[in-house]
Amino acid sequence: MGMNSVVAYRGTLLVLWGLAAWNAFTCRGLFWDGASFLANMLETQGFHDFYPPRAHIAWLTQAPVLLLVRAGVRDTHLLAMAFSAMLLAVPAGLYHLALARTRERGALLAGTIAAVATVYLPTSFFIVGEYNIAYAAVTAVFAVALTGEGKGWRDGALLLALGLLCIASYEAMIYLGPLAAGVIAWSARRDSEAGGRLLRLAAALAFLGAAVVSGSTIVAYWGHEHFVEVRGATWEFWQNLQFVVVLAGVALIALVSLAVPSWLAGRGPLAVALLTGAVLAATPWFRQLLGPESMIFPPSHYLARSAAGGLLVALLSAMWLHVAWPDARWRLLAMLRRPAVAQRLAAAMLVLVLAGAVPDLALSRYWTGYLAWFREIVTTRTGLVYADTLPMRDWPNRLFAQDWTYPALSVLLRGAPGQAIVVARNDYRSNPPFDPSCGTVPVLAGFSWR
Repeated sequence: MGMNSVVAYRGTLLVLWGLAAWNAFTCRGLFWDGASFLANMLETQGFHDFYPPRAHIAWLTQAPVLLLVRAGVRDTHLLAMAFSAMLLAVPAGLYHLALARTRERGALLAGTIAAVATVYLPTSFFIVGEYNIAYAAVTAVFAVALTGEGKGWRDGALLLALGLLCIASYEAMIYLGPLAAGVIAWSARRDSEAGGRLLRLAAALAFLGAAVVSGSTIVAYWGHEHFVEVRGATWEFWQNLQFVVVLAGVALIALVSLAVPSWLAGRGPLAVALLTGAVLAATPWFRQLLGPESMIFPPSHYLARSAAGGLLVALLSAMWLHVAWPDARWRLLAMLRRPAVAQRLAAAMLVLVLAGAVPDLALSRYWTGYLAWFREIVTTRTGLVYADTLPMRDWPNRLFAQDWTYPALSVLLRGAPGQAIVVARNDYRSNPPFDPSCGTVPVLAGFSWR
């Protein structure tokens, strides 16, 4: 393992876990739907699995909070941090697994770091979205399957566990499920232990099951108003400046490499990564240069999630091709098998990860300010406070405002009974939300923010 690979591996882990720890401390899991999810969990003291096709991820991420409640914890601040920590730790842990399995595999390490830089960081502010874990789980599956020669039953059991998690995870499994099943079945041929092969085949069936669950869900909800809106937003990923910038940089590296493979042996990829990273790191300040709309915007992380899933397919397919075709005469694959080239490419991807941490930290700073401002409204007033009387659309409040989560966030942030509840003037009948509990005011008797 060369020095470039060591630095790239450790640097990516540092960013992953550093951001996870900080964002858990800042309770980023409360952003948008997260506040409603947590409030519903505390009110019912049960899982908020309103959407069964994603229930397995809900059970995994919500179990620690419910265990704390069962143990007598009533501090909503602590519970919000625990909820955020689980939402962040699971994908970070899965990407850690993928990085650890590929750290000595040259181009595979570069591909895994690229997934962190292009798929996870630019779409993870909406961390309550199940896609964050689903994408990380499939990345881990590929890392295990592509590096698991002769690993036997342990790898098979790990792949099966990930398959069971993904059965009810996210609709993107309609295409990620068969892809994961394919690479697992391919890897089963190389497993020397019968037990390992059997477990791998069971894991492949689990991922095919995930595709069936996703497909049936899409059919059932195809005409639903919310699903139609979500489907229509698939091509609006361009609104996510973080995603577009890093996608452009990686696409440029890929296209030039396809046309001129020898380019990878020089400093070209690192130069492109440095330029892309500089633009990406500067995005929080675009507002001052180009106006208020030219800036990173947290809700756009949600809009880019489908495009990120498609990009993940491309990255994982390229990694599979690299391993499955070791004797290929294609110049690009031959170039990527050179240790020095692969290490240099991994270093270039690390640059993008480091740059991607800058807008993430900038948004977290704005988020902590928004929470403090919102809590001051709640704790210094009483009764109902209508959102249209507050500067919700002013900068930077509009980055985080979502009308139907105001009541849930208000109740979570209250320090004592009787403090204010922020509400929107919406009956939620003429414009119903996807979740029937959205917009309601939870009671949460005995809970308070400390």
